[in-house]
Amino acid sequence: MKKTFCILFSLIASLGAVAQAQSIELKPVWESDTTLRTPESVLFDPGQNVLYVACINGNPKLENKSSYIAKVGLDGKVMQLKFTDNLNSTKGMGLLGNKLYVTEMTQVAEIDLKTGKILNRYPIEGAKFLNDIAIDTKKGIVYVTDSNDSKVWAITNGKASLLLSGDPLKGTNGLLFENDQVLIGNGDGSLLSLNPATKQLSTLGKVTGGIDGIVALGNKTYMVTEWGGKIWYVRADGTTELKMDTSGQKINSADIGYNPTTKILFVPTFFHNTVKAYSLK
Repeated sequence: MKKTFCILFSLIASLGAVAQAQSIELKPVWESDTTLRTPESVLFDPGQNVLYVACINGNPKLENKSSYIAKVGLDGKVMQLKFTDNLNSTKGMGLLGNKLYVTEMTQVAEIDLKTGKILNRYPIEGAKFLNDIAIDTKKGIVYVTDSNDSKVWAITNGKASLLLSGDPLKGTNGLLFENDQVLIGNGDGSLLSLNPATKQLSTLGKVTGGIDGIVALGNKTYMVTEWGGKIWYVRADGTTELKMDTSGQKINSADIGYNPTTKILFVPTFFHNTVKAYSLK
């Protein structure tokens, strides 16, 4: 009996240790100034150790042509407020070689990383509200979501083709490319994994609302955000844990960025007009 009790106690302790190891905490590090107007997306560039921040600068409408990309240091200081200007309701971004790709309402802009100049624009036929971007850097494919049309597009060599539409896609937003899979933040709160070759879909986890941003932490764990102000931790077993909720303060959490070396998460606060940095412990 005593031996059985010891084994049981040891097992419970081990399970508790595993659960604790699978949990993380967000610790505030810095907050930018409010010159970043309506920041929707943050992208970490490991090559230059800088952040690119897509600022809608107003409302995300077709008529808005005053959006811009800001260049921000890893300390939260704005290095160049308008690295690229005169964009149309900018949102998600991705890097491919020496180019930065960013969604506009109905097209994707291709920007020179050295100069900030727009090199090309790739229109997507019938697009309604292009949102996030994820890039397969090996194959040179730029994946794009259309939130108002519940579709995922693929741009290859400047040509757009429809990758996926229809059920279960609904209000598709966040995107991440990892291990030859396209991860999709669905409007119903599901984090989906898509094999682009076979079109096979699986569900990795689910939160309470539409997923805006997705970053990978390694070992099939993720941080995802809901635009309204919620930040979630998604474990490898599909369970989720709410790590922060600023919705009551009307502070949004849009399309996040992540520095895996320093384990710093960058959160654009949209109408709060700042970017906040948190360390993951």
